[in-house]
Amino acid sequence: MKTVGLLGGMSWESTITYYRLLNEGIRKRLGGLHSAKILMYSVDFAEIEALMSSGQWQEAGSALADIAAKLEQMGADLLMICTNTMHKVADQVAASISIPLIHIADATGRRVSSDGIEMVGLLGTRFTMEEDFYRSMLEGRYGMKVVTPSEPDRRMVDDVIFNELCLGKIEPGSRDAYLQIIDSLQARGAEAIILGCTEISLLLKPEDTDIALYDTTEIHAERAIAEMLSP
Repeated sequence: MKTVGLLGGMSWESTITYYRLLNEGIRKRLGGLHSAKILMYSVDFAEIEALMSSGQWQEAGSALADIAAKLEQMGADLLMICTNTMHKVADQVAASISIPLIHIADATGRRVSSDGIEMVGLLGTRFTMEEDFYRSMLEGRYGMKVVTPSEPDRRMVDDVIFNELCLGKIEPGSRDAYLQIIDSLQARGAEAIILGCTEISLLLKPEDTDIALYDTTEIHAERAIAEMLSP
């Protein structure tokens, strides 16, 4: 089994889910007392968020690249950035290491396209919804059409992520608001919804709506497990 390096803490609420999914997946496949070989570096998210909010993406990328290099030096065979938004600096991080980086949007695009989905709604932080780094992977590599909420709805989705979910707060009213936004995306032609923030799956579950939800945390973890067990 290969060792996976987790660049986590963004937020630690969702990094817990990564740790659980990786261990559950390895046990399911190998049985017995098997568990995942994991090296994890959990950042102080306040420091990273401050760089994000001020547009200092080069500095944020450098910080994560330094950590990625440390994980490789410690023996990681592959790397995961345990957040969707920070894949904005994925190329910068990947350039700092010689081990593979499992890209969350690539793993998600592969899964969604294999199900024959052509048009998806994307929820996430405002960076993920509004900038090109995530959409370009889905549209350019996998040929999907991506729709995002209106500007007021994008602001609301982002506020819930940072002011509630990253703090461990699960509010029924926010779930209802998200479901209304999903309904609007479905009305615009979305065949499925990508939960493009690793915290959103803490709020929304498949049984909450009749449209397919693609949990990027789960998809990312499953792709990593396959790589960990590959020759």
